[in-house]
Amino acid sequence: MGEQLRRRGGGASGWGGGGGLIILGLFLHGVYIAQLTPERLLSGMGRLGGFLSQAIPPDLTRASNFFWAILVTFEMALVGTVIGVLLSLPVALLASDNTSPNRLVRNITRNTVAAVRTIPDLVWALIFVVAIGLGPAAGILTIAVDNLGFCGRFFSERIEELEPGPVEALSSTGASQLGIILGAIFPCAFPSFVATSLYAVEKSIRSAVVLGLVGAGGIGVELSTSMRLFRYDQALTIIVMIWLVVTASEQVSTQIRRRVI
Repeated sequence: MGEQLRRRGGGASGWGGGGGLIILGLFLHGVYIAQLTPERLLSGMGRLGGFLSQAIPPDLTRASNFFWAILVTFEMALVGTVIGVLLSLPVALLASDNTSPNRLVRNITRNTVAAVRTIPDLVWALIFVVAIGLGPAAGILTIAVDNLGFCGRFFSERIEELEPGPVEALSSTGASQLGIILGAIFPCAFPSFVATSLYAVEKSIRSAVVLGLVGAGGIGVELSTSMRLFRYDQALTIIVMIWLVVTASEQVSTQIRRRVI
């Protein structure tokens, strides 16, 4: 037995050493192809100083336009997240071991959610821009699909972690499957669902800004335009407004989580 353990330990150590060398090699190769040299970093710091000198003070002449654009960005994130969360609830039930009707449905649902989750949101944005055109609608659909993969996974895991007691108690009274879901599963998982959904909103607001850079509407379009026209003073105004909105959303989300959980 001791000899077998030593052999297993030696094998694991060998795999660990080999894996470490591979990761180290990939890291060094990544640094090399990125050309992260001290000279390049110092040169970049100089150009960053030039950017700041042109960006400060920020230009507020178009602040009202930017306000409406960032409102669109927030609404994109909110609507997309709500749609994604609502779609995630039935998907999570189908993907969970203790609520799925059978193994085939569970595996198909899990694989579908995994496939959706592995595709970056920028790729989804490009697909929807091609499908339905430029504008917030493409951004909303992108965020909805992205949150379907994100929330679907975490909702499913939370449902599987639930204690069986409440479910068994309702089952013993002859409650239907729908009654068990509404009376035991959802109430027990509700705090976790809320926490995950609030985090999804925070994530979606940041994503919505980036989605605008590829034509999905919102403040990202204004930011991209300002940078292309070298209007760095306007770009700084947009960046500050984005920071304020993201910070405010995180504070509100934190307060809601504290009250619910």
